[in-house]
Parts: sequence; structure tokens; C-alpha cells
Amino acid sequence: MCLGSLRVMMALMHGVDTTRRGFIVTAVGTVAGAAAILRDDAIERVEAAVAASGDAPAGELASNEDFWFEVQQAYDVDRSLLNLNNGGVAPSPRVVLDAMHRHDDFTNRLPARHLWDVLDPQVEPVRERLAAHFGCDAEELAITRNASESLETCLLGIDLQRGDEILCTSQDYPRMLQTLRQREKREGVVLKTFPVPTPPQELSDITRLYERNIADKTKMILVCHVINITGQIVPVNEIVKLGRSRNIPVIVDGAHSFGHFPFKLADLDCDYFGTSLHKWLSAPIGTGFLYVRKSKIAGLWPLMPPPETLAADNIRKFEEIGTHPTAPRLAIAEALMFYEGLGAERKAARLRYLRDRWAKRLVGKAKVVLYTSLDAGQSCGIATVGVEGIKASDLTKYLFDKHRILTTPIEHEHINGIRVTPNTYTTVAEVDRFAGVMEKITEKGLIT
Repeated sequence: MCLGSLRVMMALMHGVDTTRRGFIVTAVGTVAGAAAILRDDAIERVEAAVAASGDAPAGELASNEDFWFEVQQAYDVDRSLLNLNNGGVAPSPRVVLDAMHRHDDFTNRLPARHLWDVLDPQVEPVRERLAAHFGCDAEELAITRNASESLETCLLGIDLQRGDEILCTSQDYPRMLQTLRQREKREGVVLKTFPVPTPPQELSDITRLYERNIADKTKMILVCHVINITGQIVPVNEIVKLGRSRNIPVIVDGAHSFGHFPFKLADLDCDYFGTSLHKWLSAPIGTGFLYVRKSKIAGLWPLMPPPETLAADNIRKFEEIGTHPTAPRLAIAEALMFYEGLGAERKAARLRYLRDRWAKRLVGKAKVVLYTSLDAGQSCGIATVGVEGIKASDLTKYLFDKHRILTTPIEHEHINGIRVTPNTYTTVAEVDRFAGVMEKITEKGLIT
């Protein structure tokens, strides 16, 4: 996969094939982006860095600052601020922003025609490219606005009866828990939750907890691929097997996994999967996708009723949400191409390297509590750390107000810490600065 092909894509509409090479460029008439030009040589520099790395193992390349310096140039970020909350929503590379702005400008010139007649049909190649990367059929993937929309489609769209139980952990994403509690109030179903150790000794500990809590009345299971408050990777495949053996649908929350570390649908073998693309893929804000196995589409209710002309088993019924911008969806193509060109293994190795750099410096120090396992099989770029005696919300406020470091406070059950999520544009110097500030806090507290 060559990042240099992005230079061509910025000027032309793109089609897609199903091979690993991805997009085929096709000439078009006067449409959005026909004369777009990159502002600088960032893509060329990243392309050259990837080519120069040759067959270097991802783990070895993770600490090569010359390589990652070139990647960092692809982003416009304010270096006076240290953003360690990329897990909430991440900035996009310039090539992604340029694509979105180009499509937005074109839309605005004649919205009623350009939006629906010209740009909307271009979503299909993006669907195909995402599906090829995820490892599913394009007719099983709906492009949505975020993981919440994708997952709520499943959580609200599967028929349940009064008294049926829905099983998930107490550490699942709050919006998903709120969705299920609404079903409790409206329909009389029962939400059953259980805690997960932070961290567990082994991944199999999590599987056993799910198995122990499944009951005769369990009719739906929600599972996070990555638990957002700790970064804990969950053995989804094993939990899917538990559900399937009991004829229980399992909905997989992949908000923090897609674009974070390498995996395919076959690794999960799930029937339902929802994710956001504006987190770890660095696609435009307000993009995500929903995967539904072909045999399950007809039986899943959409959030909004589609037109009667749309077949019940058409994946596009989940995209019928009224008028919405097409530009962010089309720019997913550039985000995916950038990610694949960089390499999923390289990105994951770099994220783990950055995490280990600050976490191993702090772990073992007095008052420091690490809620995330540093085992590569249990976490990647996300880790949560706390300081005994200091509320996470106070620590978050102090870090930003005093040091302009943005983190996420986690105050939940037995967790009192800050979630730290760097990205590929984050420098070693920035991670070291964060660790240094945290060391002083453990020694002297929140000094005003």
C-alpha cells in the first residue's frame, strides 16, 4: 500500500477494488476536488519514511524517532497544548481535512444537486473499502455517524420481551448503559451488569465472568472490544462463542478498537459490531460504521424507518437518518488510506511504546495506581493511572490549567484515575513531559 496514491486521490474521484491495493483512480468531469493540491510535502515525507523502513519489525520501528518525526508532520496540531485525550476524538491528518473541506465546498455550490446526485453515490466506494479492511461484505456495512448510533441500532433494534435480561459489564460505555436502562423503563426488560478486574490477571478471567453471569433469561449480551475507561482488551471471540452456543445475540462495542490495533472480523466472528472512525482511525468527526451479518439484517429494526422501497435486508436502511453531510463520509477514504499506508502493526507498536514509556516510569512509585495491564495482549494505546489521595477530576483540571495537558478523568466504582491516550503525532518529549509532571505530583501534590 502506497501513501503516495493519496496525492492522486486528492484531485480525482475514486473507485475501489477488493484487493489489498485498494483504490483505483478514475477520471471524472468537473466535480469536487478536481483541482485540489496538497499544501505541503507531508504525505511524500511519510511515504518516503515507510519505504525507507523496509522490512524493519514494527517493534523495532516503534522507537525510531526519525521515522515518527515524518509521520508527525502530516498533522496540524497546537504544540503549546499536550493532547492526551485522543481516545475521545482525535485530530485528522491534513489530507483528511483537505478532502472533507473540498467536498463541503462543492456541496455548498449547489446543495440539492451536488449532495444527493453527485456526492452521495461516491459513498459506495468508501463502503467497499471499509468493508475490505474490516473483512466483511460491503452489503453488511452501514456508514454511520459514530459508535453510539451504530450500537443503539442494535441495542434498541433487537426484539425482547418483558423480563428478558441483557448482560454487560458495569464498565461499558455510559451511553450504552443509558440506552439499555431506557429499555428497562419502557419495556420491562432487565439490565444485569458485573464488574471486571482492573486489570485482570488473565484474559480468560473476563470470559469466565461472562459465563458465570449468563442465565436462562439472558437474551442479549453487550461486550466492549476495548473497555473505554481502562483500555482493557476483551476476548470478544470467546464471548461470542458463549452467546452463540446459547442462541444469545452478542453486540460488540468496537468504538476503541478499529484503527487502534490490527484485527479482522474473522478474529471476532461476531454478528454485530459498531465503531467510531473519528477516534483511532482519525477520520472526520461524526463518522462510524455498523456491521451486521447478512442473515441478521432483515430482523434488526433501524433507528429511523426507511422508505418502503428499501428492502428489509438492505444494509442501507440503517443510514436513513434524514439529510446529513456527505463530505465527512467521503473523507473516510483518505483516513483509511493513511492508516493502511502507515501500517496497522506499526501504529499499534508505536502506541504501546508511548504508553510504556510513561507508564513504566510511573508504575511502582509511591501513591501511583495503574488500572491497566501493560501486557500487549490486554491493552494497546490506552492506559489509566491514578494518584492516591487525589480525585481524578481534580488531577485532570490541574494538569490542564497548570500544564496545558489534556487527559480524561475516570471516577468509576473502584477506579480513580486519568485516562491517557496519545497518538502517532505525539512526541517522546511530550510523553516525557507528562511523566515528569506526574512524578512531581506524586511527590508534592497539586502545587498551585
